[in-house]
Amino acid sequence: MGKTGTNPKAILDLDRIVHEPARLAILTVLASAEEVAFLFLQRVTGLSKGNLSSHTQKLEGAGYLETVKAFQGRIPVTSFRITEDGRTALRAYHQQLRALLPKEGKP
Repeated sequence: MGKTGTNPKAILDLDRIVHEPARLAILTVLASAEEVAFLFLQRVTGLSKGNLSSHTQKLEGAGYLETVKAFQGRIPVTSFRITEDGRTALRAYHQQLRALLPKEGKP
């Protein structure tokens, strides 16, 4: 154990689906909105269409988000919503990460 009293091996217990930076960014955006359009999410995260598609499929496979397909007029629009499992996973991830960080004022 380090000086902070945390076990560095605890990093290995982080949810790897959430821990990946692109997926963390996606979940963070989704957690602050009811539903987010694919193109908006792409613009906000800076991911390519293929990358965003791949990461959202992984998150959907884990049950952390759901895909919503609809039409605006005749134009197909894909949007995403975070699921309750996704919110729970994101909260747990934040709690685990905070536990690993040193307390304020301590190196």
